[in-house]
Amino acid sequence: MEFGIEIILLLFIVAIIAGWVDTIAGGGGLITIPSMILAGLPPSTALATNKLQGSSGTFISTMFFLKKGAIDLKSMRLSILMTFLGSILGGWLLLQMNADNLQMILPFMLVFIGIYFLFSPNIDNKDRPMRMKLSLFSFLIAPLLGFYDGFFGPGTGSLIAMAFIALCGYSSSKATANAKLLNFTSNFSALIYFIFFGHIAWIIGLVMMLGQIIGSFIGAKMVLDKGASIIKPVVITVCFIMAIQVFWRNFG
Repeated sequence: MEFGIEIILLLFIVAIIAGWVDTIAGGGGLITIPSMILAGLPPSTALATNKLQGSSGTFISTMFFLKKGAIDLKSMRLSILMTFLGSILGGWLLLQMNADNLQMILPFMLVFIGIYFLFSPNIDNKDRPMRMKLSLFSFLIAPLLGFYDGFFGPGTGSLIAMAFIALCGYSSSKATANAKLLNFTSNFSALIYFIFFGHIAWIIGLVMMLGQIIGSFIGAKMVLDKGASIIKPVVITVCFIMAIQVFWRNFG
C-alpha cells in the first residue's frame, strides 16, 4: 500500500504521543492501531505493524527502568518465558481469523477497555500486601496477558500493570516498570511471529517506530516521579473517540 507524506507524518506524530502515553500509563495501542486502520491498513496488518513500532517503545522504556534499578530481572525470568509463549499463541490465532472479523470486534473491544479504565480506581505509589506469589502469577496470569497482546494488544501495558498492583501488591511505579518488561516480551515475540508469517507495513512501521522511541524516552523520565494517574483521562478519552471513529468507518 502507498501512503502520502501527510499520512506518514501524521502517523509519526501519533506514534510520539502513543509512546509517551504507553510508557506512563499503558494503552499506546489504543491510539496507534485505530489510527493505522483509519489511514487504510487492514486490521490484521495494523495489529502486526503495531508490534514493530510497539517493540521499540517498550524496549526503550524497559532499558530505562533497568538502568534505574526499578526491575529485578532475575525474579521476572519465569514471567518473561510464559508471556513469550502466550504471545506466540495469540499471534498464531490472530492470523487464523478473517480480517473482517477483527474490523467488527475492534470498536467493541475499545469501548470495553475504555469502560475498564473509566471505573478503575486511581492507584497511589505504595506497595500493598501480596495476594498472589510471583511464581503463581507467572504461570497463571503472565501467559494470558501475553496471549491477549499477541492476539489483539491495545491496553496490554495497563492491564499488566493493574494485574501487578491488584495481585502482587506492587506500587504504581514498580508495576509500570515491570509491565514494560513483560509488554516488550509479548511485543517482541509476536513481532518475530508476524515477520515470518504475517503482513507488516514496513515503511509505516519504521516511521512510527522512530516516533515511539522519542515518545517513550520522554515518558520514561516522567513515570518514576509522577506515576500513571495523569494519563488516565487521556487514555479513556482516546479510547472512546477512536472506538466511535472506527465504528463509524466500518458500520456507518
